[in-house]
Amino acid sequence: ACVRGNSNRAAISHLHRQLYGRLYPMLLVSTDGSTIRLRYSEPKRILMMPLDSSTLPEAERKARLRRHFPSKPKAKAEETFEGIDLDTYKKFWKK
Repeated sequence: ACVRGNSNRAAISHLHRQLYGRLYPMLLVSTDGSTIRLRYSEPKRILMMPLDSSTLPEAERKARLRRHFPSKPKAKAEETFEGIDLDTYKKFWKK
């Protein structure tokens, strides 16, 4: 079988290449929110720089960590039938 691709193959998925023949325009977003237009070797639209957590204040750093790693849900206490008056539901029982 011939594996030769056509124009539809690139539209459905990404290009299967290791090296691209040209440079593509891209928007680089810095951690402070500033943007820089540059030419990049891969066809991407936006590239965001990673945030350095060592420069953040302690409260904001802990808040970011809590958002990334939420705490486990606490176990709920089981309901007991001690506070329920069973005579009020007696009419629903079958004999």
